[in-house]
Amino acid sequence: MQYNTKETDPSVLYKLLTGTIIPRPIGWISTIDENGINNLAPFSYFNMVSSDPPCVMFSTRRDNNKNKDTLNNVLQNNQFVVNLVTQDIVEQMNATSASVAAKIDEFELAQLTPIDSISVKPKRVKESLVHFECEKIHHYFIDNDNNGGACVVIGKIIIIHIEDTILLENDKINLETYKPVARLAGSNYGTLGEIFSIKRA
Repeated sequence: MQYNTKETDPSVLYKLLTGTIIPRPIGWISTIDENGINNLAPFSYFNMVSSDPPCVMFSTRRDNNKNKDTLNNVLQNNQFVVNLVTQDIVEQMNATSASVAAKIDEFELAQLTPIDSISVKPKRVKESLVHFECEKIHHYFIDNDNNGGACVVIGKIIIIHIEDTILLENDKINLETYKPVARLAGSNYGTLGEIFSIKRA
């Protein structure tokens, strides 16, 4: 089967892309607005883009030509925190995916604990084992005349927080204690499952 993207309904493209580009890491992005209200939302259009300098990206849809609260906050103050998702907090992560008013604090909604960051104003999720404090260095709007497109945000990591319990010697991560969760399609998520190694050529 072949699909011409110019002739394929966006809802079909969404299913095809999210069903084939898997697994995807989840960037649980915390931000803060000009009134000091916390915002927390998960994004599976997320990944690392550079280690030197250390940078991550996330992309947010702009349905009906409207920005999500996360994007508005980042564009206002150029700061965000990435909290990574593990098996024991996946239900709380899912709760923060709900569309709620900007005045709603998703930390309270999902009964999570906000803790101070060191270099940025947005709070970190205490229950998360890994946090990246980030400063936005670039954003790029991907326009779509019909619906609003998306916005890609690139942030430089200023501070990395990693829970001691998932660290091994030589700064390696213990995957048995880390237990990250990845996004699949629809309502599906995945864990690491079987791990195998292949030496680089």
